[in-house]
Amino acid sequence: MAADLIHVLAPHPVALAIAVLADLALGDPVYRWHPVRLVGDALNLCENGLRAIGADGYGGGIALFAILAAGSVAVVTAILFAALSFTPPLAWLLHVLLLYALLALGALLRHVWRVERAVARGDLAAARAAVGELVGRDTDRMDGAACRRAAIESLSENLTDGFTSALFWYALAGLPGLVVFKVVSTMDSMVGYKTPRYRRFGWCGARLDDAMNYLPARLTWLLIAAVAAALPGCSPRKAFVFGLRHHALLPSPNSGWSEAATAGAIRRRLVGPIWKQGALVTDIWLGDPGDPPAGTRDDMLRAMILTTAAGLVAATGAAGALLLLQHHAGP
Repeated sequence: MAADLIHVLAPHPVALAIAVLADLALGDPVYRWHPVRLVGDALNLCENGLRAIGADGYGGGIALFAILAAGSVAVVTAILFAALSFTPPLAWLLHVLLLYALLALGALLRHVWRVERAVARGDLAAARAAVGELVGRDTDRMDGAACRRAAIESLSENLTDGFTSALFWYALAGLPGLVVFKVVSTMDSMVGYKTPRYRRFGWCGARLDDAMNYLPARLTWLLIAAVAAALPGCSPRKAFVFGLRHHALLPSPNSGWSEAATAGAIRRRLVGPIWKQGALVTDIWLGDPGDPPAGTRDDMLRAMILTTAAGLVAATGAAGALLLLQHHAGP
């Protein structure tokens, strides 16, 4: 039974293919017991408990990760063990469903398209509201072009955070690796802030998120450049060059790679003036200074096609690598 449990937790190329296709076709499943939502609920409970006993510094943040990661992996393992005891096909089905729920490219593409539809019909209020769910900046002064740019930036950044990193950790360490990555990602989004309340308590989640995205972010840069070579209107050279040159213009050690590569690939500048709480926090531009700022419908479509193609290539590569490893491992 132990060998069977290890097998059902391990990465599987067919499960990955099914989960990716389901994610792109259906988007993220919306239900109360979504794994990420449950991790978020558990995080809130743990944070309150740790703060209640005075563990609100670096040690508390480390304890938060240990509790969430160990608990989440234990729950997933217990569920699959119970399913395996009942019937192996049920365990395999749950593996696919969990993998599907923890990939986030389809939902992101749908949300970005909501922004485009709102801008296209002239509903700037709806476009700003949709963008506000993607980025943490003032949206009240954004015009349609700025809304589109922000959507493209979020799309390119989350290609790494929500998809290629998830593929990487699943392919490397199966469901346990993917679950730990999603725990870290959830911690970063909920407590990884440089505010007085979270500067120390959220340090562990933020630094682990940087570490777990480090290699996938750089692989995604190369992936975007490679995919751009096959897409009309895209520049693989600019994707490679400006990903390398401009990635460090953003404060995150990882997000700049895919954002700058996307700017180069679609031959449009991204970012520009960003306001937070009424103050201008940056006015940098990513991409070739000779290219115009992104902001048209064609720019959005090109970025969405590029992201979708990059995601499919990444998933195909991961599934192919797993299939090859299975073949060499033998029965």
